[in-house]
Amino acid sequence: METGKNQFVHTRGLVMVMVGAMLWGLSGTAAQYLFQTVNITAEWLVTVRMLISGMLLLLFAGFKGKGIWSVWKSRKVAFQFLLFGILGMLGVQYTYFASIATGNAATATILQYLAPVFIVLFFIIKIRKLPTTTIFLSIVLALLGTVLLITNGSFSGLTVPLISAVWGILSGVALAFYTIYSATLLKVWDSLIVTGWGMVIGGLTISFFTTPWETGYVEWSITAVLLILFVIFFGTLVAFYLYIGSLKYVTAEEASILSSVEPLAACLAAIIFLNLSLGMVQMIGGLFVIITVSILSIKKKKVIIDTNAG
Repeated sequence: METGKNQFVHTRGLVMVMVGAMLWGLSGTAAQYLFQTVNITAEWLVTVRMLISGMLLLLFAGFKGKGIWSVWKSRKVAFQFLLFGILGMLGVQYTYFASIATGNAATATILQYLAPVFIVLFFIIKIRKLPTTTIFLSIVLALLGTVLLITNGSFSGLTVPLISAVWGILSGVALAFYTIYSATLLKVWDSLIVTGWGMVIGGLTISFFTTPWETGYVEWSITAVLLILFVIFFGTLVAFYLYIGSLKYVTAEEASILSSVEPLAACLAAIIFLNLSLGMVQMIGGLFVIITVSILSIKKKKVIIDTNAG
């Protein structure tokens, strides 16, 4: 009886991971529609998404009795949160959406999945030790997959705009920093507080450049409003809650591997709803990147691999 109960709990955790990851992937596709059809800018969407989601997360944390203001009692801790919010949270959010705005959600999501490669490279440099054969081949596979993804096997021209590819790769770098730096904060602070303040800080920072109440010329419609709400609530709040909550029932390795459904969801949604066409070589390249994430997640020891910033 106990075994059956444990199996049910474990299965629930696996489902939570996959649903959360799919929501991240779908939010990227929703953002692409908003950028290309409604004329909403990436800067505005990032600002609104981070401010609203961050404040709601902090309200939820406060409701649960967590000391949300205690992070500002120490200059050292305050600096750590400012650094995380600006370089980590804002860095991930803006580069990801900029890659979508200049290219497409499927490619942007897959390129962001290069983060584990950058994390492994960081720790290799830090500990000054050559990688194992498996890790080395995984990195080569990821690089090959990236090249195939943005060229479709033809070096005469890029199938993805260069600026989109650059933003996507920078998104992977930002996610690597976000993952490594947040791991330190999460040892001391609750995940709701870390993520909530990270979003609020990042949202306030970008507000100096793009105010949330000035949208410019936007073709408003019920569809546009619903998609914005989807990105904010389901693509951010619900996805975050499901992913973090799943870690009570599954291992970090399982969560990391199963979250690979995020780029798959983004690809399928873009193909179905936005008529995106990916070449066979591009799909193989994307598969190479996803396989790399799985391998590095299994082999990691000291490296924390977390692919959840969509």
